[in-house]
This record gives sequence, structure tokens and C-alpha cells, in this order.
Amino acid sequence: MVRTGRFFVEGAAEGIALVLAAPLSFWGGVAVESGEIIDGSHPDRGRNVAGRILVMAGGRGSSSSSSVLAEAIRRGVAPAAIVLARPDPILTVGALVARELYGLVCPIVVCAINGVASGDRIKIVAMGADVAELHVGNPFSPRGGENAARSAG
Repeated sequence: MVRTGRFFVEGAAEGIALVLAAPLSFWGGVAVESGEIIDGSHPDRGRNVAGRILVMAGGRGSSSSSSVLAEAIRRGVAPAAIVLARPDPILTVGALVARELYGLVCPIVVCAINGVASGDRIKIVAMGADVAELHVGNPFSPRGGENAARSAG
């Protein structure tokens, strides 16, 4: 499946999708030391965003989430990219700050997220200006999710 979206922070990325069941606040919701989701009320508590393509409808506030995301990017425990169904200025600011201060990029793309599942391989490609193309599942990897990948190796 190929999707076209809009970059809010441009960059290329490839990795395994982590699709969240609910919006996430990085402030108090993600451990900046590890990337683990620590929000006690979040349905995906215990999952880890580090190095994954984080897919969710949108962020869930606090304006301090931008600083937590920037710090997670600096420490190397942030998502490889963030794909959202709707724009989130707070997450965008965090990724932009990390790019400017540390020279590290966490692309943020807004596009339709229906049909994307945790375990899918996603490749994000810049198509010019602020247009992103997302390749989901095949041809980059067989669809089968995390358990199929673990049992194959």
C-alpha cells in the first residue's frame, strides 16, 4: 500500500510500525531514558517507541511534550518517524527543535492511517516540497507483524 501525505518535518525513515490505540502525550507518557510508554492510563503502556515508526491519530497535549520529544531524539530513544492522522503542532515543534539544536531528524508526516498495523514495515520517501510518500507492508517486507518476524529469525 502506498500513501501520500504532507511533511510537517521533512526526512526519510524506514522501520517497523507501532500503531497506538489512543493519542499519546510525551510529557509524562514516554520515559525519556528508554522510549517506553509509561502513562498508566494509556492502552499501550509498556510498549516502546524507540526506533519505531510511531503511528497514531494525533498527540495528546501538554506543550511540554515538545521538549520531551526533542530530548528523546537527542538520546536516541525517539521514534524513527511519527505518522499522524491530523497535524500536531506540539510534536512538530519538538522535532524541529531537535533538528536545529542537534542536527537529528525525526520526520513527521500527516496522512490517512487506516489499514496500517503494528508490525508493518513503513518506508517514508520525500517526493518534493512538503509531499511524503509512505510505502506500507509490501514490497519492503512481507506483511505478518511482529510475531512473524520473530519466529522467522
